[in-house]
Amino acid sequence: MTMTMTMETLDDYKEQIRAFLASNFYVGDIGALNDEASLLDQGIIDSTGVLEVVGFIESTYGITVDDSEILPENLDSIHGIGHYVVRKISPIANA
Repeated sequence: MTMTMTMETLDDYKEQIRAFLASNFYVGDIGALNDEASLLDQGIIDSTGVLEVVGFIESTYGITVDDSEILPENLDSIHGIGHYVVRKISPIANA
């Protein structure tokens, strides 16, 4: 049962992230953007955009993104960002 809740939560985060990207960056067809697609490789975000994504994560979810966590596997796709948020929030929820 916990796994289902986590997956639903992950999907919710992905939709929030997708909405943020659509409203703050040029995305031709946000619905066609694959969750696994590299946001950098597709030209959706650049290095400044990564910092905007970090600001979004921190302000929206109340978590701190450490400099050492600003890595492609955490911030270069909707899927990666969603999983990163789940990992960061899980210890908060369990505290």
